[in-house]
This record gives sequence, C-alpha cells and structure tokens, in this order.
Amino acid sequence: MEGNGVQMSSIEKSETMESPIGEGGLEEGKPMSRTLRWWPLVPLLIAMFGFPYLLKLFDAPSLPVMMISLVGPAGAGLLVLVWWLFASRASIREKLIGIVVVVSAAVLSIAAIHPTMREMGTAVHLVPNGIAAFAIPLLLLAAVPKYRLPIALICSVLTFAYWDMVRMKGVTGAFVSELDWRWSPTAEQEYLEGVAAKLPTTKGSVTESGPVINLASAAWPSFRGPERHGKQPGVAFDSDWIADPPKKLWQTKIGPGWSSFTVAGDRLFTQEQRGENEAVLCLNANTGDVVWAYEYPSRFWETIGGAGPRATPTIADEGVFALGGNGILVCLKASGGGLIWQTDLKSDADRQPPQWGFSASPLITQGIAIVHAGGRGDKGVIAYDALTGAQKWSAASGDHSYSSPHLANFAAIDGVLMLTNAGLQFLEPQTGKVLWQHDWPVKNYRALQPLVVGNKILMATSLGLGTRCLEVSRQDDNWIIDEKWTSRDMKPDFNDFVEHHGFLYGFDGSIFACVDLSSGKRRWKGGRYGNGQVLLLPKEDQLLITSESGELVLVQADSDVFIELARMTAIEGKTWNHPVVIGNRVYLRNAEQAACYELKTK
Repeated sequence: MEGNGVQMSSIEKSETMESPIGEGGLEEGKPMSRTLRWWPLVPLLIAMFGFPYLLKLFDAPSLPVMMISLVGPAGAGLLVLVWWLFASRASIREKLIGIVVVVSAAVLSIAAIHPTMREMGTAVHLVPNGIAAFAIPLLLLAAVPKYRLPIALICSVLTFAYWDMVRMKGVTGAFVSELDWRWSPTAEQEYLEGVAAKLPTTKGSVTESGPVINLASAAWPSFRGPERHGKQPGVAFDSDWIADPPKKLWQTKIGPGWSSFTVAGDRLFTQEQRGENEAVLCLNANTGDVVWAYEYPSRFWETIGGAGPRATPTIADEGVFALGGNGILVCLKASGGGLIWQTDLKSDADRQPPQWGFSASPLITQGIAIVHAGGRGDKGVIAYDALTGAQKWSAASGDHSYSSPHLANFAAIDGVLMLTNAGLQFLEPQTGKVLWQHDWPVKNYRALQPLVVGNKILMATSLGLGTRCLEVSRQDDNWIIDEKWTSRDMKPDFNDFVEHHGFLYGFDGSIFACVDLSSGKRRWKGGRYGNGQVLLLPKEDQLLITSESGELVLVQADSDVFIELARMTAIEGKTWNHPVVIGNRVYLRNAEQAACYELKTK
C-alpha cells in the first residue's frame, strides 16, 4: 500500500487474491485463489498407485507387505483429504465445497456398491480411486483456480460411480481383483439355468442302483489320494503333446467351489454351490453327467475365493463324507446320494466359520470321521462315529486351519496329524489324545497338508514364512521332535508340494521350485504357473501341474534343472483345485468348469 510507504509485490498480490467457483469467474471485490501447494500430492499419489505393485516385487509376499499393498492406497487417500483441508492453500470456500462433495459421493457410492465389493472393494478400489480422481486434476490444474475444483469434483464423482457398476468375482493368487460388470450374469447363474433345465436328472435320489462304491473300489478315495500326499504311482505320460495331444473326453459347467475329485470306479465325487444350497455331486467319469446331487440349504461366500465349498468328499465303506463351507458335515449313500446322517460344526464347536470357510476334507479311519472345527477349549478337532454321526471325542487345537486331518505312522504308532495356525499335532485316532505337539504359532493361515517322508514331516506356512522340516523319533515312551531346518527357499501359500528321491517340488510363491529335503536349500526355480497345483507321477519322474490359469503342464522331476516337457490350455478360469490322475485320464475342475482328458501313456 503506497500510502503507508509500503509497496506490495505482484507476487504477494496474486497470492492474496481468490476466485470463487461459479460462472462469473473473477468477481469484483473478491480475491483470486492462489496456486495450490501441489507438491505434497506427488508422493501421496505415488504411494496410492505404487502400494499395489509391492505384491509384484515378491513371489511370496509377507503379511505386512500384503496389508500395506491392500490398505495403503486408502490410507494415502485419506491423507490427500487432510492435505486438502489443511495444507493445500485452497480458499475456505473451495475446501468446504470439495470435502462435502467428495465425502458425500464416497458415502453414497459405498451405500450403493455391489455386495461382493463391500469388504475388499471399498478399501482397495472405491475409496483410493475416487480420491485419486479428485487429486489428479488438482495437481494438474493447481494454478488454474477457475476450473480445478469443478473438474476435480466431476472426475471424482464419476470414478465413485464407476465402482458402483462392477462386482468382484474374487482375486487371483497374487491378490489381483477379478472384476465384472454388476449386471452381467455370473458363471454360477448361467450354470444354475442349465441345472434347472435338467432338474429331474440332477436332484438327489435315495435309490441304490448302480455299482457298489466302497473303499475297496475307490482308486482315489480322499483329498490328494489314498495317503493325501499327491502321488499317483504306476502312471507315466508320453511328453510329445504335439504328435499325440491330450484328448478331451468331456467338459461341462460346474458350480462354484474349490473341491477336488475323489474317484471310485466310473464315479467322480465333488462339491459345489447351487444358489442358496451347497451340493455334493456324483458324476459319471466317462461323460461328466450328473448321476446324483444331494443339496442342503447353505451358502458360504467370501471376497477372496467367492462362493462354494472348500473341502473334498471322502469315500469310505460307511458312505461318502463331505464338509461344506459353513460347517455342514454329511454322510451320504454312495450309490444314490441318500442322507445317512448330518451335523453342523457351528453348533458342535460353538463357533462361526473361519475367514475362508471350513475346509477340512474328512478323514475316515477306524470307523471314525475326523474334521478340524477350531472351536474353543477341546472343540478344535472333532471325531464322529462314521456310521451314526454320534460324537466320539474332541480335542483342543488351533482356532483355524484350512488343512485336513492326515493319517500317519511314526515308531509303529498310527495317529492323525493336524496342521493349524498353532502348529502341528499328532493325535490318537480312537481317543483324540495328543501324542505329541510341535508349536509354531502364526498370525496368518495354514492351508497345506503336512507331507510325511519316512520319519520326517514337512509343514508349510503361508505369506512368505516358508517350510519347516521336523524329524520324529521315540525313545521308550518319550517322543522326540527335532527341527531339522526352516527354509524360505520354498514359500507355498495354498499350493501343496510333493517329494521325490529326496527333493521337494512345489511352488515358491507363484514360481515352481525344487528344494533339497536334507537341507531346505533351493536347487532351482522356474516355470511361472501362478498359484497352481502339482501331482507327482513317480514311475517316469514326472510332475503334472495345473496352472492358475487352467493350463495342464508336464514337468520333469529333475533336481538339477527345470525342464518343462509339455503344456496346453485345459480349462478356462482361475484354477486352484487339485487335479486327479486315474490310469490314462486326468480329471480337473475349477469354480466354473470340469473336464476329463485322455493322455497317451508310456
């Protein structure tokens, strides 16, 4: 002000002038808005878009990395709003209008979001993207007061609206969201239309026609085979799939679920979701047609894996046993699907389903059906009379596990291995008495089967914690559990591994690897198959792998070098389910399709 002998610089004048938002642009008597303090937005936006890529930097990310990657963008987004209110140098009017519109748009969008997006979609996608769409125009138009806020608000509102138009189908093994338009029919809906059209032939029946199905007739009676170790002896495939490609015998749609198959004669058994019902299926192994389906009211769904059962049916002399995602355990007549008995783990163990559902494939031994329930006190593992369903015993265990009870023998003593978040137990089958226990508590989850090799046990932990080798021995009445090694050279998640000639073959994150059983040291790493599954064919040192994308891959079980022998696309869609080999046939499925291929054998 010249009258007072003080002259204001042009920069000072411009920084004190403000411009209202409206059609009038600059209004007389109103100061013009200053250029926004834009530089704090740069690191926040880099964080918002960079955090999700942390997962790509690790083959097997740890739990902290996982949480930062998933929750970090939303946290950075909230800091953008803090910047806007307290450090942006925007006018008070701009701040108030901006925060009210953005928050209102977010609240309305969250209210309208598709149910499948509410858990993970809100924090991972809707909030950070809606705020990023607000921040980017402010950054680019920081010095353009007239247009920056209107454009920022339009972009933000449209982005919030976009996330109301999609639904989540689940995530990949790398936690990348699988999205689709919310109005498009789901694979489950399309499948149910076909089921409804064939309802008379697919509804559960109590007739006892057809072949006799019992343990003796079952070539593959339980999850991952008779010993649950993912090995099929006596079979070897010709590796020239160009001259003799696998022949597709049949392919059919199937309901959601992460079950594998069990096999007896020409019958396949698996589980699926059918709308508001879970179903245990019996399929014709030659055609893929449904022989019978037993349905009961229950629907389990969660963001990561979607809908459907997680366990695999078990074939025994007493019937076919199956556990659903919500904890319904059934025993069915194998030939016709009639109900023998049914119970509910939620009531028996006094608990709700764990985060990713009840997943234990029932173990049937010595006339007892054993499952992991994870209840408080002594309700961790529960055993039922296989004929009647009456409870025989229960034992304390970890409060959650996505592994299944596993029969083993050490020092000539039969027992049941149970791998949980608390560690590993060895239980007496008839009483549930804990014969020995190895504590290795974790905050995350365990989803793999313990692998028994002689007197050694391999136990793995998800999210980058790796694999541990225990050696079991017994002197007099004392059990000795010796930790031989713990290695991060093989870090499987929910992808079981196999052992062959003193070496482990399995997934180190999303990449296939070989590890020396004696030391835990990696021999090689190769083959990017996502979160797939592996089956050992020891006759000719072969590994049959299903990739996460539905490919069928034949790999040489060679501890010196990774050799991929053959590869083909078998089914479409995310494939986490374990394959099954019977003779010259491969049976595989995912949450949308099931198929059978015939391969030339050696």
